Amino acid sequence: MAKDKIAYVCSECGQESPKWMGKCPNCGRWNTFKEIRIAADSGTMAAKAAAQTLNAHRSLHQGDARPIPLREISAQEDPRIDTRDAELNRVLGGGLVPGSLVLIGGEPGIGKSTLTLQTILRMQGVEVMYVSGEESPHQIKMRAERIDKGANDIGHVTILCETSLESIFACIREAHPQLVVIDSIQTISTEDVDSSPGSVSQIRECASALLRFAKTSGIPVILIGHINKEGTLAGPKTLEHIVDCVIQFEGDQHYMYRILRSIKNRFGSTSELGIYEMGQEGLRQVSNPSELLLTEDHNGLSGIAISSAIEGVRPFLVETQALVSTAAYGTPQRAATGFDQRRLNMLLAVLEKRVGFKLMQKDVFLNIAGGLRVTDMAMDLSVIAAVLSSNVDTPIEPGWCMCGEVGLSGEVRPVNRIDQRIAEAEKLGFTDIIIPAYNLKGINPHRYKIRLHPVRKVEDALRELFG
Repeated sequence: MAKDKIAYVCSECGQESPKWMGKCPNCGRWNTFKEIRIAADSGTMAAKAAAQTLNAHRSLHQGDARPIPLREISAQEDPRIDTRDAELNRVLGGGLVPGSLVLIGGEPGIGKSTLTLQTILRMQGVEVMYVSGEESPHQIKMRAERIDKGANDIGHVTILCETSLESIFACIREAHPQLVVIDSIQTISTEDVDSSPGSVSQIRECASALLRFAKTSGIPVILIGHINKEGTLAGPKTLEHIVDCVIQFEGDQHYMYRILRSIKNRFGSTSELGIYEMGQEGLRQVSNPSELLLTEDHNGLSGIAISSAIEGVRPFLVETQALVSTAAYGTPQRAATGFDQRRLNMLLAVLEKRVGFKLMQKDVFLNIAGGLRVTDMAMDLSVIAAVLSSNVDTPIEPGWCMCGEVGLSGEVRPVNRIDQRIAEAEKLGFTDIIIPAYNLKGINPHRYKIRLHPVRKVEDALRELFG
């Protein structure tokens, strides 16, 4: 029998070293190397045995590894598994790919288990094994009945409460599922590693064994993962390298909206976005987020501007709120919720240098309504408009919205997919929209009922809004 080996692994990036090091040479973090014991790979053998037992399509043939010319490899894609959830299908790129390993991460209580459970309850005709290492079968049944009143008539979902990886593979060999859900990967442990569940070595070895099982059997596996206090997925960075898709489920627990964002996707785009509304009976898909992200009435209120933003391929209108007040202390405060604070500081510098508004001795607070976090550069113009509206205490006329990226010289730069932004604003009843002048090329203004106001500089946009 081979002798066990001792290795040291960085808990941040997964860098390996034969000896302990104070500073990781890869990521530069201090005191992150943890000692692990490398034993005989029985977890991988269990995964291989479980995959060989199942009569499913094999994407990798064990024992027949040989170089294959590229021209001999078939490019035909396997049909994806429909999750019966339009938002989740969009983020995944069209559905679950057979043999894929998907990781869903998010804060505690954000709704990861609820999203996964209500998804598999709808997947009629697909045999699903739900492995829970955190809850009892009774707790899962209570949640299932709350989400779906007809949960008693559902027979395609099998619940397994187990934390041993070897026992999980043994149950998979008997149940022959078509989809496996692990909730959560931090609670699963293997006998190969002599450490507690959730440690760097346990997460890495369990994820590697599940990856081998998924690729050799063609059965997709969904992993639910925790995040640490920095907001990143708990465990080694190699966990994100191993899986095929990394999906972040985010949102503020004080708001009812949740965003499903793709961080890594080997089978689709990473710019897609799914929006849900949390309710008493689970998560509801939001097909038209623009109507929900706008307050009912803000007439006569200063510091509010509407922007036509795009996340992924979906356009929606979002409300930008700003508050500018005299600094109560010596140092003015700058705070942003749902927007990059460094970009806010840059836009405030542009307002002071290029437009001439003195904001040096004033506090500036910015908020994106609905608890969303928007990364679209076209929000710049609405941020500046909201800040100036609050500064002079003059509301923006109702029916106006805007989009445009602001450069350091004060110019309004063009944005992509201007047609979709204009169409979304027109659909919701807006009468005027400010767009970059460069975007006016190639579009016919007469095809829209909404009035277009092209601008080249920030001063032009502010003149259109405030006269």
